[in-house]
Amino acid sequence: MSSAPGPAREPPRYLSKAEAEAIEKELLEDYRFGRQQLIEIWGHACAMAVTKAFPLPSLPRKQPTVLVVCGPAQNGAIGLVCARHLRIFDYEPTIFYPKRSPDPLYRDFTTQCEKMDIPFLSYLPTEVQLINDAYNAVVDAVLGAEAEAGEGREPCAAILATLKHIRIPIISLDVPSGWDVEAGSSGGISPDVLVSLSAPKQCARRFLGRQHFVAGRFLPYDVQKKFELNPPEYPGTECVVALRAPRE
Repeated sequence: MSSAPGPAREPPRYLSKAEAEAIEKELLEDYRFGRQQLIEIWGHACAMAVTKAFPLPSLPRKQPTVLVVCGPAQNGAIGLVCARHLRIFDYEPTIFYPKRSPDPLYRDFTTQCEKMDIPFLSYLPTEVQLINDAYNAVVDAVLGAEAEAGEGREPCAAILATLKHIRIPIISLDVPSGWDVEAGSSGGISPDVLVSLSAPKQCARRFLGRQHFVAGRFLPYDVQKKFELNPPEYPGTECVVALRAPRE
């Protein structure tokens, strides 16, 4: 005799920009997470998502190359950490970080990548075929949730113009660059993979790519409950989980 199925799991909550900021503020001020600690957690989780979406044996090129494009703010720092962990996982990341932040914390992340012999590009080729031929995928860590219409400013405008035309897969961190956190895309890039940090943002409802991951297992239970996040179930010891099966 089969047992009755359990209650259906509530779908994850999709956050407004204000809610996402409130969660981060609570983690930093009430739970005493350090900003460097949060960026490290998120960057590691993003690298894990890349390994799940694009395992080394599945890469089309002989060399496991990945281009990580970093903006000047927090999302760029998460990209730097992601690149470092990809290197540890035997990928061959290259970083494009044209507008380096003067923040000492971000400089530390840059130094860590340099010390691990991760190459930094001096410029991003405008000929997209050069990018298509050299890399298996691109990690978009340009703008993220903290951006305020930053896509109109250089160097972000030129970067997004290039990313819109590449044919290799794009993995966006938290919010695809050029997207509004709540309204979604208004002519921004179209990533194949999205990695939502802590919890999905409202713009993720408009994501039509292949895989959507959430990296929020580290959130304290009381934070999950207070903000009614309804997090997905993380199997085993996973720190990141796909919200839906890959879309071919």
